[in-house]
Amino acid sequence: MTADSDALAIARRVLDTEARALDSLAASLDGPFLQAVTLIERAPGRVIVTGMGKSGHVARKIAATMASTGCPAFYVHPAEASHGDLGMVTRDDAVVALSNSGETPELGDIIAYTRRFEIGLIGITSRHGSTLATASDVALVLPANPEACPMGLAPTTSTTMMLALGDALAVTLLERKGFTAADFKVFHPGGQLGQRLLKVADLMHGGDGLPLVGAEAKMAEVLLVMTAKSLGCAGVVTPDGRLAGILTDGDLRRHMSPDLLTAKAAEVMTASPRTVPPNLLAAEALRQMNERSITSLFVVEGDGRPVGVLHVHDCLRAGLA
Repeated sequence: MTADSDALAIARRVLDTEARALDSLAASLDGPFLQAVTLIERAPGRVIVTGMGKSGHVARKIAATMASTGCPAFYVHPAEASHGDLGMVTRDDAVVALSNSGETPELGDIIAYTRRFEIGLIGITSRHGSTLATASDVALVLPANPEACPMGLAPTTSTTMMLALGDALAVTLLERKGFTAADFKVFHPGGQLGQRLLKVADLMHGGDGLPLVGAEAKMAEVLLVMTAKSLGCAGVVTPDGRLAGILTDGDLRRHMSPDLLTAKAAEVMTASPRTVPPNLLAAEALRQMNERSITSLFVVEGDGRPVGVLHVHDCLRAGLA
């Protein structure tokens, strides 16, 4: 049985081997990489990623990463392609084929199909003179590096380089397209990442749910509005509809007196309250509320007109805490 110290040494050797391979891959990027990016950018269709065995698993991940970052892509199994799935590939598409040896027989039909119908083909392989490299419009040849497997048989270093090269393609395309966090949210509406990319406008109370009163309104009227809207606050607006102040439970306590109900809203409100725009990330709005120990923020457009209220409970329900 391998001792714990030996096991750690083996693990570190594997990681060191693969890290050095990634360094050499980064240094090797040149013209063909730029040609591959251009080929994908110019393809009016999708990116079809294919590979067999371990390369197939990597291909699936590359396709998923591209699809989630604004580059429509999906995986096609090369063996299934030979039995009808070639119909998924159109002349508008670009194909990215992965094969460490470049001689994977299952890729034969899909390679021939791209050549027959002049579909752009990018090959990712470790051998310059292989069938895949020779047939491809752009060959991305991985630099020579030993597999982390001591027998040099199990795909380890080679699949790590393929995976990293796929990430490099996806992120390069992402940045060249100007893909934003808002775009990312469209493809990730669920899960923690989708929650973190929610905008204030996605969570705020607006329309009839907006508690607004005029500056001359009596506090008796203000209390009725605050109770009806159940947000613990009311916005005080000018005659032209701009937000002048906010009334909260705290303001009521600070001005508690026998004359409170007959006082005007403008006399009790907190003027120039903290506000946020509707396109702000909800997570940032929550940070501001936590930082200032407040429970709600009015949401205003650029002209100062309120369009909503964001309450801390809205953020908590959305899982932003």
